[in-house]
Amino acid sequence: MTIRLSGAQLIVQLLERHGVERVAGIPGGALLPLYEALDGATRLRHVLARHEQGAGFIAQGEARITGRAGVCLATSGPGATNLVTAIADAHLDSVPMVCITGQVPQALLGTDAFQEVKTGRIVDTITKANFMARSAAELIDLLPEAFRIAETGRPGPVLIDVPKDVQRETVAVMPHQLPSRQPRVRVAPDAESIRVAAEMIVRAQRPVLYIGGGVIKSGAASLVRALAEAGDLPTTMTLMALGSLPEAHPLNLGMLGMHGTQAANRAIDEADLLIAIGARFDDRATGRADTFAPGARVIHIDADRREFGKIRRPSLAIESDARLALDALLQVLPSQRRETWRARVAELHAMFPQAVQRNDDPHTPQGIIRAVARLAGPNAAVTTDVGQHQMWVAQSYPLMRPDRWLTSGGLGTMGFGLPAAIGASLALPEDQPVICFTGDGSLLMNIQELATLAEHQCNVKIVLLDNAALGMVRQQQNLFHRRRTIGSSFDRPTYFGAVARAFGIPALDVGASRDPLAILSEAFARPGPALVRVPVAVDRLVMPMVTPGGSNIDVVAL
Repeated sequence: MTIRLSGAQLIVQLLERHGVERVAGIPGGALLPLYEALDGATRLRHVLARHEQGAGFIAQGEARITGRAGVCLATSGPGATNLVTAIADAHLDSVPMVCITGQVPQALLGTDAFQEVKTGRIVDTITKANFMARSAAELIDLLPEAFRIAETGRPGPVLIDVPKDVQRETVAVMPHQLPSRQPRVRVAPDAESIRVAAEMIVRAQRPVLYIGGGVIKSGAASLVRALAEAGDLPTTMTLMALGSLPEAHPLNLGMLGMHGTQAANRAIDEADLLIAIGARFDDRATGRADTFAPGARVIHIDADRREFGKIRRPSLAIESDARLALDALLQVLPSQRRETWRARVAELHAMFPQAVQRNDDPHTPQGIIRAVARLAGPNAAVTTDVGQHQMWVAQSYPLMRPDRWLTSGGLGTMGFGLPAAIGASLALPEDQPVICFTGDGSLLMNIQELATLAEHQCNVKIVLLDNAALGMVRQQQNLFHRRRTIGSSFDRPTYFGAVARAFGIPALDVGASRDPLAILSEAFARPGPALVRVPVAVDRLVMPMVTPGGSNIDVVAL
């Protein structure tokens, strides 16, 4: 049966056909027809953020948990520009997202109309694709194409700009024939390349498996352990791939890079073969690129061929989905034992122990983080903001599920943690907690989303490591900029407990008790959200640390 739908109604029906359960956003004049249509949605739920950047990160939080594109809405002009940081963050961390922005009517385009900006041009370099809908009929193809692009190959954000007149225009459609979400298309590896890769691994004397976030995006974390054990491969992970191996696994070298383990960085320096899967050789991971794994041949497996040779020229490049590549390798790689190399790796672990990172003293940031992990359980989702607390969590939290690890890696966005935690919580069952580790500087970036958290009563525990400073900035100023600590300390600290309670969030303060563990236990015993402030001395440092721009084996201090 043919009926007439407005462009706005068409968007709502297409979103529902694609299995979208919620959209995050803020209404505005250029998007009001779509919000009117949302009132008639049968399954689609709207999450009112308090800032469009927050809406983008809420959508990201859901996407990072489900693996499906999150959806966010913003009006034209400032609404769209407020969304830009969340889009850029999704682009660099390969997170699938569909962003729908309002635009002034087409008759006003190019006239500098009220709240008009050229949204497509602004986001052109930070999206996989962006479109402007010129008619309601175009939306029938555009929206499904946006989901296909966002979720296919290397995931990423896609934006559709919809002028207000297109939202109002009607078109005749047959609702039952509207397209629905298609299965994700995965690129399979070339069989001959997999055979060559297996031969290279067998011949190598000192191989290292280097795992990046693409492995997690493809749902292949379980295969990492299988490959590592089959080939007896010491394994290191980027920030985005933490949890791919259990913390105590004998093949786990830990995180590599600027704040990674010295054992990982040293092993890579001595390697004769680097098997990089779903990793893009980011500078925070490699340090100075010309000194990274200097004696190693490189097998690079990635879903995005543009990554091959961008930083490091591989001996063998295989364009493939990480899961399919790992599965193919496991079918042809014989089991091996590398006693000499394993003994050397054991020496490196002994030479560079992680006693500080793995201590359980609740009066240290690391001890607090490990105590939170015990209370939260293995299925908790963990989000962080960006700064010292992020690196302490990366070094100390014993992640059991890499698909529950949400952090801003490529863009390093302060303000990511809280709204991403809200999105993750909305996507998870109510009994599964979400932990948001944040710093005082980061929390202030999107603190208005405490109102969203209180409104939805999400099961999010905010652990605030508060040193009244921009800790990582201050650390680098002290170490590398002659102690010129300009702009990195807050002369007037914020009373976060009072702020949280004003938004309707229960707040506790570890600094007000001699028993930090009792405070944490009280927070976790409560249903719903809570904020726990943990005071941290301003002079505490994240160590080890590689000099920015230096080689990974040149460590500043222990």
